[in-house]
Amino acid sequence: MKIFDLLEQYDYEQLIFCQDRNTGLKAIIGIHDTTLGPALGGTRLWNYESEEAAITDVLRLARGMTYKNAAAGLNLGGGKTVIIGDPDKIKSEELFRVFGRYVEGLAGRYITAEDMNVNTQDLAYVNDETDYVVGLEGKSGNPSPVTAFGVFRGILAAVNEVYGSDDLTGKVVAVQGLGSVGYHVCKHLHEAGAKLYVTDIRKESIARVVNELGATAVDPDEIYKIECDVFTPCAMGAVINDFTVPQLKCRIVAGSANNQLAEPRHGDMLTEKGILYIPDFVINSGGVINVYEEIKGYDKERALNRASTIYDSVKRIIEISKRDNIPTYQAADRMAEERMAKMAKVNTVYLKK
Repeated sequence: MKIFDLLEQYDYEQLIFCQDRNTGLKAIIGIHDTTLGPALGGTRLWNYESEEAAITDVLRLARGMTYKNAAAGLNLGGGKTVIIGDPDKIKSEELFRVFGRYVEGLAGRYITAEDMNVNTQDLAYVNDETDYVVGLEGKSGNPSPVTAFGVFRGILAAVNEVYGSDDLTGKVVAVQGLGSVGYHVCKHLHEAGAKLYVTDIRKESIARVVNELGATAVDPDEIYKIECDVFTPCAMGAVINDFTVPQLKCRIVAGSANNQLAEPRHGDMLTEKGILYIPDFVINSGGVINVYEEIKGYDKERALNRASTIYDSVKRIIEISKRDNIPTYQAADRMAEERMAKMAKVNTVYLKK
């Protein structure tokens, strides 16, 4: 693996390796781009099969955060951390405090947060050593409701584009995944008058939405075949693939799941089929918006107001897609890149520090 070649490919700024023999810490911090501000991205703990796999993952995730933060209109760059190890074996207060010291050593270039196998208690230990951490208990808290509200606003923008109105009365929405975000998305859709078809691998999650919101339950493999206006994936990634695209009977794909396209070409397949795809890192950016407000001094109302502008971001993506005759997944990247280019010009003005 030629690391500098990897960094040069997408112009990464830094890759930091952090090791502590006493605690077993093996962490890699990736900072992609800080044009818009300090790099923000969560810490993921995973038992990677190799160091190369961990490096590949942290670079991919860091770059994804750059685009997510830029597309959301936040003054933040993109970064990420991966910690290598078995979550059931290596977690400890000492490990996260040592990691916190490494974060502190970056002097604010990188701000960390919660991600896979890292919880608010782990972040509290990190916070003992650095203030460059967000998503803490008692501050912004669980981002799911704000994420769900942003997804709902994105769905409204897509429905407006396809049907000429924000009205969801009688619209059929098939929701895949009823966890914290999916459940709250269903609540918003139900309150707006949509008819829901839902599925999840957990029976209790399905029962909750059926009983509370009058949704119709379907088997996990059947959700793709529902004749609906909107398919809303809120579970695993890569659900838009060679197997599922031919089954879809919707006009819109818009949901909170990360990395919905198994490959970029599946975005092209949706376009060819006449299905409007709303890129995941734009429509699900309510979570990062929520923690961004924590940096400024958390105010829930302000977070919800900012998440509401996801509607405008979706409209902008559609506009760029039409302007440049490109699929929406490419238009989302272009929107983020255009904002970074504009802000880079602001940074040419000299400030004495």
